[in-house]
Amino acid sequence: MKVTALGVYSAFATGEYQENGLYKPKWQSNFLIEFNAKGKVRDSVYRFVLDFGTDIRHSLMGCGLKLADIDGWYCSHPHADHIGGMEGIALSTIFNPFWNSVKVEWLKNEDGEMDTVNDRLFDSRHIPNEAKPSLWGHKSVLDELWMAAAPGLRTIQGVQSVSLSTYFDVHPMKSNENYIFQDGDKTWEVDTVLSTHVLAGTALMPSYGLRFRSSQGHNILFPTDTLWMMPPNMVGFYKRAQVIYQDCETGPKSGVHSHIDDIRMVDPAIKKKCYLYHYSTEPKVEEGEFLGVLKQGETHEY
Repeated sequence: MKVTALGVYSAFATGEYQENGLYKPKWQSNFLIEFNAKGKVRDSVYRFVLDFGTDIRHSLMGCGLKLADIDGWYCSHPHADHIGGMEGIALSTIFNPFWNSVKVEWLKNEDGEMDTVNDRLFDSRHIPNEAKPSLWGHKSVLDELWMAAAPGLRTIQGVQSVSLSTYFDVHPMKSNENYIFQDGDKTWEVDTVLSTHVLAGTALMPSYGLRFRSSQGHNILFPTDTLWMMPPNMVGFYKRAQVIYQDCETGPKSGVHSHIDDIRMVDPAIKKKCYLYHYSTEPKVEEGEFLGVLKQGETHEY
């Protein structure tokens, strides 16, 4: 499994102009995860993106990839820096007749020529799942994702009943259930991990992180956005993980992310397993205090 930090910055971080006048962007936080397995787009790799904010197409291009290169998408919670790219992903993929070989075959008519996607949708109203990217997420998150995206995604000419499954091969995930991803000679078990992100009035807004456990003993934790780094319900996940990708707020405390000042107070053994990301400005840390501070484009292989 190869992990690439497509972006490492907070939701509202802005880039900077360098002395040469070029603009250096600060992409929102999301990860590209690649498995050595047959994908929907390529035979040699399955590409999976964890969260897809408004600038996802730009951060992907920074790694030489396009939206059309991604086999599967995962959404942890419905904030703009995690779902803002949804409409672009869905529309650009559904109207790409060459997204994969299955879609090309589906569009061929009896004369061997290709119909347009609109024409075929008008007739059949269904694209085969094999011809669509996968969309993963906890069921409750996918329901809210559709509510947020529906106004733009319902507008397909001639099709009345439109849902997420019109655009994606949808995989609603359940708590306490494992999902399998093949990776060469490894098998990864993936499950959702519930963390609290926002206290909204009297309600809690969760963010569903992911835990990856391999057949060879790896345990990689992505808590995603956390109000508290290690609340009692998550202590066991942090202790058992070998590597933790931890959101890290810098600057004034917002009350919705784990702040660097609080993270510094955690057990040193836990801190040494943490890669810090989702910061507005790069945190200043002591050498060896953490596993590292993530940079855009940084990759790790497990």
